[in-house]
Amino acid sequence: MNNPRNHCARPALPPFPDLFRTFARIGLFSFGGPAAQIAVMHRELVETRRWLSERQFLGALSFTMLLPGPEAMQLATWAGWRLGGTRIGLMAGLLFVLPGALVIAALALAYAAWGDIPAVRTAFDGIKALVVVIVLQALVRLVRKALTRTADYTLAGVAFLAIFALGLPFPLIVVAAALAGAWLGPATPPPPAPEGRADWGATLRTAGIWALLWCLPLLAVWLAGDAFLTAIALFFGKLAVVTFGGAYAVLAYMAQAVVETHGWLTPDEMIDALGLAETTPGPLILVTEFTAVLAGAKLGGAGYALLAGALCLWMTFVPCFLWIFAFAPHVERLLAAPRLAGALAAVTAAVTGVILNLALWFGLHVLFPGGTPGLATADPGAALLILLAAALTISARLGLGTTLPAMALAGLALAWIAPSL
Repeated sequence: MNNPRNHCARPALPPFPDLFRTFARIGLFSFGGPAAQIAVMHRELVETRRWLSERQFLGALSFTMLLPGPEAMQLATWAGWRLGGTRIGLMAGLLFVLPGALVIAALALAYAAWGDIPAVRTAFDGIKALVVVIVLQALVRLVRKALTRTADYTLAGVAFLAIFALGLPFPLIVVAAALAGAWLGPATPPPPAPEGRADWGATLRTAGIWALLWCLPLLAVWLAGDAFLTAIALFFGKLAVVTFGGAYAVLAYMAQAVVETHGWLTPDEMIDALGLAETTPGPLILVTEFTAVLAGAKLGGAGYALLAGALCLWMTFVPCFLWIFAFAPHVERLLAAPRLAGALAAVTAAVTGVILNLALWFGLHVLFPGGTPGLATADPGAALLILLAAALTISARLGLGTTLPAMALAGLALAWIAPSL
């Protein structure tokens, strides 16, 4: 897996111990979703270490937004690749993912063992309310950033109706939006393309090697005849190539498939999974690992659950290395293509409609635990918890480290007070 030829000079390689410590620090402190994670990387790599320029960092960020998968993890991988080639890029990507993956595995096993304890369930009532507010905040931020034209609002509305009213699959919505955006073109002209020829032969060789590595575990579990693990590998492998717009965008599609199609988790378990993923470092898409471990625990012991989680991680994150190592040498050239820039803008606009669907899905299941929305199935306590979560995060602007335990305690307090009312 030799590095593809780069079209710009690589900076002098910083000492390996400095690289390891810096990317380990980024991985350990990458709480709060992609916006916070990207801010941590910017501070470490651009402001403090000055290993990357502002232009390089922002260009790479735009590039990762073109790709399926977690953009913050791919940005960390690109930064490692830019500083030291494939070896350092692999280290940077793994250090970004592994701390959170280990914590999620432990939390999922604990949840499988003790999730039905009343105190745990009531604490999660508060966390679920916080999740609803977090998703709504993500939606508002994305709307402000992504919807700049009437066409963008139209695409967002069509995407919402497609998934909410028609139940169309998320990959189809992404492809349709990309085609529409390529036809419409970008709102502003892209930067000029760099001079020189691209080495697409090296790109194809790198992509082929990583694609083979990606498929090997799927082939192994299929040959072993394990239907559940094969389904896990196929589902999360497919998810890895359609997760445009980050974890929030794909969660609606994932939740629908995991809960309604496969029956691996209940709606409450799916919401709890996102709540726990918010508490850990690393990309929010690690919620997929929680899902796989919990589903595996229902069918076998802890070993089988961890095997399902490891398989999910492999199918989710190996494609990230494929995209970065294959296409990183072409970042500036790709960003200069008007059709591609237009496709990216349209996909981002459509993602806002998908996130709106996700917010409604979470909100309805929290506010109406009985199923069909109505006065008879409404939960006033859930409404109070959502208002409290909004007050803490929006009005008081408290961080996740403060609001998460506060909402867990609020759930416990409400369960204790409610019977006496």
